[in-house]
Amino acid sequence: MILRKAQNADLSSLCVLEEELFLPQNYPLSRGSFAYHIKNNLLYVAEVDGALAGYVLVLIRRKDAKLYSLGVSTSYRNRKISQKLLLLALEELLALGFKRVLLEVRTDNEAAIALYKKMGFSELKKLKAFYRDGCDAYLMELRYADDTLQADI
Repeated sequence: MILRKAQNADLSSLCVLEEELFLPQNYPLSRGSFAYHIKNNLLYVAEVDGALAGYVLVLIRRKDAKLYSLGVSTSYRNRKISQKLLLLALEELLALGFKRVLLEVRTDNEAAIALYKKMGFSELKKLKAFYRDGCDAYLMELRYADDTLQADI
């Protein structure tokens, strides 16, 4: 597996993965959005045998970084790809001087919540009907302790 920064050559594969992972009512990213984020934010991909298996997107143009999206193709699940992508992004954020990372996650996404807690995130509050389909979300945060990452991995 290769973890690397996304490139414009990845746009088509990112869009195919996004369609697999997110229904239209759950805010999938467009080709133009991915192109923007490649230039302006942290967008890493995981490649397995030449295929794009997953990605992580972190918005960094603010005081606190925001984990915007993390997705792994169903064909590549249970290989710790999400964990590796997230750890790479969190280490990069620490190197860039960020002290806090925020995210929203569906309250019914138990696997993601477990991963985020394992990586040191804690729930701040519940956001009612956050998603278009009416699902609630948890607002979660990770604070870097003494400029180190305290992941339980």
